[in-house]
Amino acid sequence: MNFFSAYDQGFVRVAACTPHCEVADPAFNAEQVIALARDGHARSVGLMVFPELCISSYTLDDLLGQAALHEAVDMALARVVEESRTLSPVLLVGAPIPKNGRLYNCALAIHRGRILGVVPKSYLPNYREFYEKRWCAAGRDIRGETIAVAGQVAPFGVDLLFSAADVRGFVFHIEICEDVWIAASPSDFGALAGALILTNLSASNITVGKAETRRQLAGSQSSRCFAAYVYAAAGPGESTTDLAWDGQACIYELGNFLAETERFPSGPQMCVADIDVDRLLLERLRTGTFNDAANHQHRADRTFRTVDFSFEPDRGDIGLERAISRYPFVPTDPARLDQDCYETYNIQVQGLMKRLQATGIKKICIGVSGGLDSTHALVVAARAFDQLGLPRSGILGFTMPGFATGDVTKTNAWKLMRSLGITADEIDIKPLAEQLLKDLKHPYAEGKPVYDITFENVQAGLRTDFLFRAANRYDALVLGTGDLSEIALGWSTYGVGDHMSHYNVNASVPKTLIQHLIRWIIAKDLFDPDTNATLADVLDTVISPELVPADETGAIQSTEDKIGPYALHDFALYYITRFGLKPSKVAFLAWHAWHDARAGAWPTGFPEESRSAYDLATIRKWLDAFLFRFFTTSQFKRSASPNGPKVTSGGSLSPRGDWRAPSDGNARLWLDELRRNVPENEQA
Repeated sequence: MNFFSAYDQGFVRVAACTPHCEVADPAFNAEQVIALARDGHARSVGLMVFPELCISSYTLDDLLGQAALHEAVDMALARVVEESRTLSPVLLVGAPIPKNGRLYNCALAIHRGRILGVVPKSYLPNYREFYEKRWCAAGRDIRGETIAVAGQVAPFGVDLLFSAADVRGFVFHIEICEDVWIAASPSDFGALAGALILTNLSASNITVGKAETRRQLAGSQSSRCFAAYVYAAAGPGESTTDLAWDGQACIYELGNFLAETERFPSGPQMCVADIDVDRLLLERLRTGTFNDAANHQHRADRTFRTVDFSFEPDRGDIGLERAISRYPFVPTDPARLDQDCYETYNIQVQGLMKRLQATGIKKICIGVSGGLDSTHALVVAARAFDQLGLPRSGILGFTMPGFATGDVTKTNAWKLMRSLGITADEIDIKPLAEQLLKDLKHPYAEGKPVYDITFENVQAGLRTDFLFRAANRYDALVLGTGDLSEIALGWSTYGVGDHMSHYNVNASVPKTLIQHLIRWIIAKDLFDPDTNATLADVLDTVISPELVPADETGAIQSTEDKIGPYALHDFALYYITRFGLKPSKVAFLAWHAWHDARAGAWPTGFPEESRSAYDLATIRKWLDAFLFRFFTTSQFKRSASPNGPKVTSGGSLSPRGDWRAPSDGNARLWLDELRRNVPENEQA
């Protein structure tokens, strides 16, 4: 395995192509296809999808009944087949093919001098501007047949799947234009039969608004079918006697947009993307209803023939033709980020409202440290109380300074509680902590600077213990503040510590999203200017549990210095729990996302000075740490998680939700895979 090879990492590179064409000039059109195919070969593309009837052109009308055209098409196809011998991509081209006195609108799969198969169009439009039944026959019932074309005999029918014998997951299905515009499209059944890449050779004239409809169709089909969808429409050169053409070509995967060509191009073009077929296979495996549907549709009239071919991919470092978000929980598109923040915040607010209504409790206790998590939980609580018509004085906020509490965080905690108008108090836990350390005969009680886990957890435990007893005293509910990232890493004090609460609104919200939620709350002016100013100050504070005193240089305890960057941990968390990817693939994706701070998009509002990069050695180091913490040391804490609403598509780690795992498991399998398949650095 070559770590840097996209094909070895489970990707298949595809292209959606719009060649220039000339009406009824198959020789010219074949050369245009060949020219793009050579470009695809140079870019290590595995599958290239061209438009419907691209060899003859689509806008032929009654010229489709001319013998001279059929002969020219056959010769042009033979030319494409011959040129394909030295080219690596599988080419999907459209052409009219006669058989037994009928003419079929077909897609041909061509690879290295061989016609792999010919698929006829199933559904012929004959309404509004379309008149295809005048010239062509529908192929929806053709199964198990062969056809002679360009000097070869090839499988012919709508029952064809195409599979690369040497690339796992490189399995594709073909449909043509109208086929995807109707209910129960052929690609539905192709996907259920095992195709991971669905393709559509289309002509599709353009009218106002139609481009967005095509995007919705392609995106929806890829989502419903747990597949990729590659769509190519006719472009420049088609007749504009009564119609117009925009050459739209696009690629989607699992409902997500990957690539699209420029519309209304002046010449030939293609868009290229790497399809993650490994992820598609895992998504189907992890979604039982997809396989239920496949079993339900397994009927004699819907069986498929599989045409095998040897692809022989380029297993070198060909880069990655795909945008990988640095923050999978945080969209880079401003509109999508705004929507995600709106939904996340309101899910949290609604969750807390329901819990308060169900219990009849009208007060909450919350520890307010001045850090990100407690700050966000507090503004969620304030909103929930407002929505319920309860006074904010029912929110009992406690700042509980310990041995290492800083002036900045303590000041921000007080400013926030005052500006929100909650009931605020300060409880100095140091005397109790000192007594407990003394009772434990801890070295610190003897004046020794020993700041071990006992020293830290004595403070964390006392804080939570106080909150629970305060909840008893004031008939309140303890509101948890720990986030999804901390839960994944086990970065909490178990039991009577910050691990526990009566309800945790942050349980499904990762650390990397919380800062954007706070920015969003400021931007939306949901609170007063003083609150907004304090929220902005909190965003600039170093993430720290503040349990260990500053060192001799004055540097305070930093969570990320100790356990690693939350950006990398959240990246690993998303791909391992949401998709089940191998650690080596997670490292590969992380390297492409993070090795160059100048490449790719950053989320809106992300500070310029915070835009960092990570080399492969750093990624490997912290992924190793994540795997050990996640699989070996922290599941027992998750198995006893308090309630909290699922928020993000990345999931929840609640044992009642997305993640169920043995508390006494281990990370050996994942660590072995990481260490075996990920080099220690870029040069290794």
